[in-house]
Amino acid sequence: MHDVIVVGGGGAALAAAIEARERGARVLLLEKNDRLGGSTAWSIGSVTSTGTPHQRRRGIADNTTDHWVDMPGFAGDLDARDNAGLRRVLCDHIPDTFQWLLDSGVRFMGPMPEPPHRQPRMHNVLPNSRSFIYHLERRARRAGVDIRTGACVTSLWRDGERVAGVEAQVNGASVRFQARGGVVLAAGDFTNSPELKRRFMGEQESKVEGVNPTATGDGQRMAEALGARIVNGDLALGPEVRFIAPATENIVRRLPPWRWLAMLMQWSMDHVPGWLLRPVMMKFLTTALAPSPALFEAGAALVNRRGERFGDECDRPAWRLPDQPDKVGYILLDRALAQRFSAWPNFISTAPGIAYAYVDDYRRNRRDVCTQAPTLDTLAASLGMDPSALRASAQARGLGAGPYLALGPVRSVFVHSEGGLLVDAHHRVIGDGEAPIPGLYAAGSTGQGGLLLKGHGHHLAWAFVSGRRAGAEAAAAADAAASAISH
Repeated sequence: MHDVIVVGGGGAALAAAIEARERGARVLLLEKNDRLGGSTAWSIGSVTSTGTPHQRRRGIADNTTDHWVDMPGFAGDLDARDNAGLRRVLCDHIPDTFQWLLDSGVRFMGPMPEPPHRQPRMHNVLPNSRSFIYHLERRARRAGVDIRTGACVTSLWRDGERVAGVEAQVNGASVRFQARGGVVLAAGDFTNSPELKRRFMGEQESKVEGVNPTATGDGQRMAEALGARIVNGDLALGPEVRFIAPATENIVRRLPPWRWLAMLMQWSMDHVPGWLLRPVMMKFLTTALAPSPALFEAGAALVNRRGERFGDECDRPAWRLPDQPDKVGYILLDRALAQRFSAWPNFISTAPGIAYAYVDDYRRNRRDVCTQAPTLDTLAASLGMDPSALRASAQARGLGAGPYLALGPVRSVFVHSEGGLLVDAHHRVIGDGEAPIPGLYAAGSTGQGGLLLKGHGHHLAWAFVSGRRAGAEAAAAADAAASAISH
């Protein structure tokens, strides 16, 4: 028997497992994929926090209350749907958790400004988001967490009213694992669950894929079977148009997450001239980010694989892309537009607080999504399009002389969804009758609880904060159960 079982293998799950184990619990972590990572490994890697050493070095006086007050500025009209209590939990506990990440070996650059934050609070991980998993997995294994990958949890089981363990598929066999203190669900969101997207968002949204292909809402589904409730299931970042990922990862994504390398990069951010540093940052920036809507506002055409326009480029094109051949499209620019988007303030894409990428950056770093030709007919031939359809699309958008540039393929994606299980301030999952389900906890996107995490760096901040707290709560429950037995 284990004291705590954690379901998932991303940042929230590892944080829960480490915290529970370092409090003395016997912890089993079950991840359905062959390796750890979850959506944390897919992220840009921003963590937004106050009270960090990075802020102090810059003389920035900041506090958790101001952070709590500033966050609704990102939510806008949705603020009434926010869980203010969980927002307080996030803001109050992220400074300690940020230091916990540093103590685990994770390194950051920053802080970066992002209004309406009144102070710079966004910290970007170095050298890439895999650093979180690399260092936290090492810490978990050193602590003695029993980590098993390729173990797909299919259901929760109860002993009376209490969740006492899980059923999982391991090597083709169904295995039951028991937990004395409880189960922590930290299996991510449901951006790649057509069923849940259809139920909460709509039929068209159900066709849009998630950035993380294995984010299928497993935790939400299993908890719902016990009477839990999903809140804010209709809210998500997306659908949005994004460039397809490179067939092979670029140098920045391949950098090993060694501490000395991250420290060298951190030093470089402060001391290396921008003109030397920028080419390296461009390799990071031009991966699979979103093209700016300003491209379409300026007159660029969005066409499908046949060269046909499929609606107004400025009217939610991401919703229509999934109905096109292979679910992809191409952004068509003439010579004037290509020149226009080669310099500030007209950029192709950006990562907040890092840099802006222009046409020439994509030509250097993403040749696989840049096709240029002197005429529309030769461009159509290069991309396998119908030349007459491409000419008609260009004419309809008022494009002028060549050479012409096609950026793509682009696709429609959900980056993350906000639909998490309703939880209380102790990360206990709420069931029928508004009472906690005994023995069941949730963290990260699975246990988002109605908390709105708009603005960069809040999703990862919540993953680590809620994961640590849920793990601590489950470990305490295990201690209480052991004490009850001994007495």
